[in-house]
Amino acid sequence: MSPRTPTDEWVAALVHDAAAAPSMHNAQPWRFVYFQGSRTVHVRADFDRTMPHADPDTRGLHVGCGAALLNLRVAALHGGWFPVTRLLPDAADPGLLAAVELTDSGRSDSGLADLYPAVHRRHTSRFPFDATEISGAVRTALGDAAHREGAVLEFPDAWRLEEVLELIEEGEARNLTDPGSSEDLATWTRLDTPAGTTASDGVPEHAFGPLKHGGRAPMRDFAGDEPLAHREARQFERSPQLALISTAEDGPADWLCAGQAMERVLLVATGKGLSSSFATQALEWTDLRWPLRDPVSGTGNVQMVLRLGYGPDGPGAPRRPVSDVLEFRP
Repeated sequence: MSPRTPTDEWVAALVHDAAAAPSMHNAQPWRFVYFQGSRTVHVRADFDRTMPHADPDTRGLHVGCGAALLNLRVAALHGGWFPVTRLLPDAADPGLLAAVELTDSGRSDSGLADLYPAVHRRHTSRFPFDATEISGAVRTALGDAAHREGAVLEFPDAWRLEEVLELIEEGEARNLTDPGSSEDLATWTRLDTPAGTTASDGVPEHAFGPLKHGGRAPMRDFAGDEPLAHREARQFERSPQLALISTAEDGPADWLCAGQAMERVLLVATGKGLSSSFATQALEWTDLRWPLRDPVSGTGNVQMVLRLGYGPDGPGAPRRPVSDVLEFRP
């Protein structure tokens, strides 16, 4: 009996699911190559979509591609395949981030396929969250999700949370006055782009969220120094619930693991009714990222800061057509 082969249409749907992942400023810095003979998907970095000022070492790019890789694994399992994943399989080709072989049998990752319904429900929400505390059981589930991908998730205590918020606020203040950061923001924001138009990447104006007027939620103002007419101001949460995702080491493989952990956490959070956004401002400055490490042990390289809570779902962000990011090869 000949082995079954995924159809091109199914592979396109697989990549559609993978590309639902979040990425910094919604740059979507990935490409996929499917090798039909070996039933293998290559996940590649699209270095034309880097941010030279906010992400000069491409750490954030790798995190975003790791999130897309996690979605691909979820969708493959949901479709009845067993993905065998190798990270950075070719030292001579740094743009090749992962190779995923679709096999007929293997050891299933418990619970991963069950996350599939959240893949397209997860959206970044830049709206205020309410004061409802995330329960211990939910926090444990989120921590377990990160652990399964080789990372650590922690909710900082009140003392450390204050320090984290101060670092993020400093990063946001720098970004607002730094010409390089403003240039990155201008490249990846879409002003005056109404919902339903054909913009395929970046952050459209309708997804900026309200202007923060009070509260400590670490929100990035995607409008920069451009005042927007009719943009309402809202009070955000006074005590935001932040989660830090960290890895023991700090190289490209660790960034990919962190991206997979981040997306697995976000899918679990979505399934449990949580909304989420990102707070990467301090991570964009080397001298601010370093103090995010565990103050007691001095260990852990923080790769992502998540803001989690109960609030409205965010609008869906645009996505590039699958035909733009997927290539078929024999």
